[in-house]
Amino acid sequence: MIDIFKLSFIFLFILFLLRRKIDIGISMLAGSTLFIIFYPVNFEKLPSVIGESLISHTSINLLFSLTLIKSFEYFLRQVGLIQKMTEASQQLLTNKKLSIISMPLIIGMLPSLGGAYLSAPMVESATKDFKVSREEKAFINYWYRHPWELVLPLYPGIVLAALVSGVPLRDLILLNIPVGIVLFITGFLFSMRHLDNCKKSPVKNKINDLYSFIPIILVLLPVIIFKVDLYISLFFNILALTIWFKKKLNTLFLTIKYGFTKDVITLVIGVILFKEMLQFSGAVDSLAQTITHSGVPYLLVFILLPFLTGLITGVSVGFVGSTFPLLLHLKDIMAYEISIAFVSGYIGVLLSPLHLCLILTKEYFKADLFGVYKKIVPATVILFFSALIEFVFLRYYS
Repeated sequence: MIDIFKLSFIFLFILFLLRRKIDIGISMLAGSTLFIIFYPVNFEKLPSVIGESLISHTSINLLFSLTLIKSFEYFLRQVGLIQKMTEASQQLLTNKKLSIISMPLIIGMLPSLGGAYLSAPMVESATKDFKVSREEKAFINYWYRHPWELVLPLYPGIVLAALVSGVPLRDLILLNIPVGIVLFITGFLFSMRHLDNCKKSPVKNKINDLYSFIPIILVLLPVIIFKVDLYISLFFNILALTIWFKKKLNTLFLTIKYGFTKDVITLVIGVILFKEMLQFSGAVDSLAQTITHSGVPYLLVFILLPFLTGLITGVSVGFVGSTFPLLLHLKDIMAYEISIAFVSGYIGVLLSPLHLCLILTKEYFKADLFGVYKKIVPATVILFFSALIEFVFLRYYS
């Protein structure tokens, strides 16, 4: 039982630092040092264990993937492809509902702080001729930014989850796709219900701008179909874009340099060392025995721990980095268990009042937060039960 108190203290300490706006990587590093205080550690072996973990394939893969995600997003913005995606979808979609949600969907394809504030004016413009409340507009802008984070490997959360857990990224994406589809559908259940059958005249002069989606597709296909490491796919796509747009070689260097930042490095080091210290200190073995003897269902732990962390931190890397290393050592992990843990944590993120997208959206539309939550909460309940149904089906029938 004492191990539960020790790990709870470490866990709460990390959450405290995150609430104080301390960088997630620094918070994880700080939490890692507490294992040395609370557990008997072999200091002779510690340096070699740390060194081996930092140069492992997982560490290198994670560092390159997170770096090139930022670089790829930066390049697309610099050459104007994001703007072309936006313009093409607005002109080509004949269904008004799809036209309204297209902006948060497209801008949400790339992880960008403040992106919700960018799509909000577009939602406002698309709904100006209809009686749509501020809370409904805020829900639309917020909700439709977020199907992608469950399935798109341009978001660091799902990449981190795959690399830390050892579940192939492709498998995790495929497991999350049904939940992502449900997320997309539930948005229509709680918004735009009075806009049924509302269409606009199609516009054909923007069809050529559809090429702007090609780089996104070319990143995804090698990862999903051929199981290529994400960082390899990203690098060759950035290289191809550099050549296609006739940029100098120095541009490629500067683009990659843009993604290679201190926060990425500290995140990788923090997550890897925290994961290693959990194992090296013997904490997880003791905890696993405690949970086994206590009779607490593993599924409950896999759901509640990521959910509460996501709710408190408001970011996916927060719940993945701090809870997944612990979950991994409780039992032999199946891919669908990682999926439900990820979905549970992500639901916590969606409900978190600290979620930056929610804060910015609420601020832009001057919406009542309780009114927005009246739509978000039932939508996330549906989301959770869809994930639970998938889990039960795979648990008993796969």
